[in-house]
Amino acid sequence: MDIHRLHQPGSEALIARSGAELQSLRLGGLDLLWAAGPLWPRHAPLLFPVVGGLKDDTLRHQGRAFPMPKHGFARDRPFAWIERSDTTCTLELKDDAATRAAYPFPFRLTVAYTLDGSNLHTVLDLRNPGDAPLPASLGLHPAFRWPLAPGLPKTTHRLVFETHEPMPLRRLDARGLLTPDLHPTPIHDRELALGEALFNEDALIFLEPRSRSLRFEAEGGPSLGLRWEGFPHLGVWSKPNPGPGFLCIEPWEGYASPADWDREFSEKPGSFLLAPGVSRQWALSIALT
Repeated sequence: MDIHRLHQPGSEALIARSGAELQSLRLGGLDLLWAAGPLWPRHAPLLFPVVGGLKDDTLRHQGRAFPMPKHGFARDRPFAWIERSDTTCTLELKDDAATRAAYPFPFRLTVAYTLDGSNLHTVLDLRNPGDAPLPASLGLHPAFRWPLAPGLPKTTHRLVFETHEPMPLRRLDARGLLTPDLHPTPIHDRELALGEALFNEDALIFLEPRSRSLRFEAEGGPSLGLRWEGFPHLGVWSKPNPGPGFLCIEPWEGYASPADWDREFSEKPGSFLLAPGVSRQWALSIALT
C-alpha cells in the first residue's frame, strides 16, 4: 500500500510511503495542506540528511566527495511500513547501497504520525547503529494553504510567535547558500505580517529563535497552531509574485551551508553528531485552534 489514511470524525491525514510524506491534512473539516502543483510539486517533504543545500551539492567526508541534493534524499526514498491503524502509522528508512553512495553512514530513521481529534502529531526518531559518530541534519517542510480558507486575502494572514523575536534574520544567496549578512527581523510585537514580497529573496531563516510554537492565522478566519520540540531553527518560505498558494513553516535542526564554507560534513555549521548506539527524537504538533 502506497498511501495510508488516518481518520477520526471531522479529521483526516494521508501519509505516503514515498518519503514518509504527509500529503493531505483535514482538521475540523478544513483542508489545511497545499495540494501540490507545477510551481512546487510537494506537500510536506522530510529533510534528511541535510537541510538546505551544500556547496556544489557535494558532501565531503574523509577526502571523498559524495553527491547530495538540496534537502537530502529521504524525501524521495521509499520507506517501510512498521505500524498502521486508523489513527497512527509508523514508517522506517534504513541505509542501503543507494543511500551510502551519497551518504556513507549507517542510520535508522523512523517517522510516526498520530491523529488525535483536531491535532496531528509527528515524531521523528534517528538512531545511529554504527560504530562511529553520525553527522546529520534533519527538518520538516509542511506547506499550508495560503489563504487558509477560500476567499480570504493573503494579506490578512499573519504568524504570531510564542514570544518576542528580536534576533536578526538570515537569507540565502542565488546558489541557496547562507549569506553572512544580518537583516532586521520582520517580526514586530511577536507578529509577522504575511505578504508575497517577504519571499522575494527566498526563505526567511530564523536561527535559534526563542519561540517553540506559533499560530498561523487569518483575520476573521481559521487559526492553526504549530508546536515543535528538538528543532532549534525555523524557516518560513513561499514563492513570490504571484505565489502559488502555500506557506511553508519549517522546523529544522540544520540549515544551508554558509556561502564561504566547504569542508568536512561532520564539521558543518548547524549539523549535529549522533554517538554510536544513540537515538534522538524531534516532534511537531499541528492543531486547529
